[in-house]
Amino acid sequence: MPKKKKKVKKVKISKSKLKNNLKEKNTQKKTAIPNADEKPEIKKIKKQATEKRIYNLKDYVVYPKHGVGKIVAVEKANIGQIDINFYKIFIEKEKLTLTVPINQQSKLRPISSVNQINKCIAILKTKPKIKRTMWSRRAQEYDQKINSGKIYELAEVVKDLNKNTDIIADQSYSERQLFEKAYERLKSEFEAVLKVSPEDVQKKMDKALGRTSSLENSE
Repeated sequence: MPKKKKKVKKVKISKSKLKNNLKEKNTQKKTAIPNADEKPEIKKIKKQATEKRIYNLKDYVVYPKHGVGKIVAVEKANIGQIDINFYKIFIEKEKLTLTVPINQQSKLRPISSVNQINKCIAILKTKPKIKRTMWSRRAQEYDQKINSGKIYELAEVVKDLNKNTDIIADQSYSERQLFEKAYERLKSEFEAVLKVSPEDVQKKMDKALGRTSSLENSE
């Protein structure tokens, strides 16, 4: 009988080769895709982004904890081999000069518009809100509003603590202190926006608050 020829396992070899070839192609694709699609950031940000708002010399700005100030200088200093630009802001009411880096000016805001001032006057004309909570808690809330830098909240404090109303009869010393602080802050911004004398601003505010009866006789 003739000897049977042994079959060579060509199929298995070809399959393994195919698998290897596929693996190589897949690995090539995987290594190629990240290079084509992914763009890793190599450079690190070395400088802080400057705020978009740029103030000029003699501009009025509001620093929440101190009120309205005027930019008296724009200077540069070298600290740790880094040039830093900053504003010198003079707060007239407190006779205080602040130094604020330009890239950290998020605490500053420009003075209000005339429309915002008119809205504040409308707030001053409304009735004060009566709160039944303890004075210590209310005082804390009022103080936070004063230091928030938000002009509408400032007007609300002035309105709520106004002593010449039928609702609030007497004021304690602490109430008076908070009222005067809020009143002066609001008044200074009125002066900067309206560009009128302090006396005219006071008449305008007192008329809205109903604090004077001699205004009509003086006009």
